[in-house]
Amino acid sequence: MAADFWAGYLSGAVGIVIGNPLDLLKVRLQAGHGADGSVPTQSPSPQSGLRRFESGNALVRGAAAPILGYGALNALLFVAYNRSLMLMDRTITDPTDLQSIPLWKIWLAGAAGGLASWGVSSPTELIKCRAQLSSRAEVSSWKIAKEILHARGFGGLYYGGAITSIRDSVGYGFYFWSYEYCKRYFASEKDDSRQAALKVLLCGGIAGIVTWASVFPLDVVKTRLQAQPILESRPRGPFGETRPMLDRQILNSFQIAKQAYRREGWTVFYRGLGICSVRAFIVNAVQWATYEWLIKTLNRSDNLVFSLAT
Repeated sequence: MAADFWAGYLSGAVGIVIGNPLDLLKVRLQAGHGADGSVPTQSPSPQSGLRRFESGNALVRGAAAPILGYGALNALLFVAYNRSLMLMDRTITDPTDLQSIPLWKIWLAGAAGGLASWGVSSPTELIKCRAQLSSRAEVSSWKIAKEILHARGFGGLYYGGAITSIRDSVGYGFYFWSYEYCKRYFASEKDDSRQAALKVLLCGGIAGIVTWASVFPLDVVKTRLQAQPILESRPRGPFGETRPMLDRQILNSFQIAKQAYRREGWTVFYRGLGICSVRAFIVNAVQWATYEWLIKTLNRSDNLVFSLAT
């Protein structure tokens, strides 16, 4: 377990460091408004999103939670994926060599891995999203987390958790499926180490694009759901009872999707997909290359230690 855990953790952290600036732009394009509830008078564009990078610090805004959280998420994802796949097929000995495994098993194992990582991905996504959309100059992931805990308790960290779990399960199913499909499509016995490494980068990048294309409408709804003004203290009655906030209605996923379609048309569900695809290709190319290199290196080290011990 140690090899795929640490390979997943470190590759996930590397991916966040590389992709956070583009992820910030993607989230702002998806939301169409800030976490303070303000709605623009016109649809946002990549140029307006870039102008909202108030300082160099904005490029890494919201990165602290994902670097720690996504590292753990990626570790859980790969461990759950590998274990699920091994439960379905006992012949697997090397997680980087799955040529004989049916692709439908890989999709199911990926979906199981995505669902297993939900416990980390849901609060991480909420904190990241609200930090990236905040208009406050001084904001951090830690400050956002404390505000959520103070206003809504521990359960508040899982606001939007249902749609996040669906997105992760479906998305990661296609993530592992498309990566393995590409590896098989481009495989050749004549490849040298350089060609093999380039193909890993290519397959990882393609897998990232396929994954986001498959769940992008869900991600748009999730972003808008989590960007709602949910942190205001609710007014109290004379006996301490909580009164409804009639001026700030909190919408559910279906209401948000319906409202977005009615106001902005179906294209709203793909706003930011171009930026996201560029980011997905770069991040997942590097992430898969890092993962495969690390797991092979760690497995060789474990085998060497075992051989010396015996």
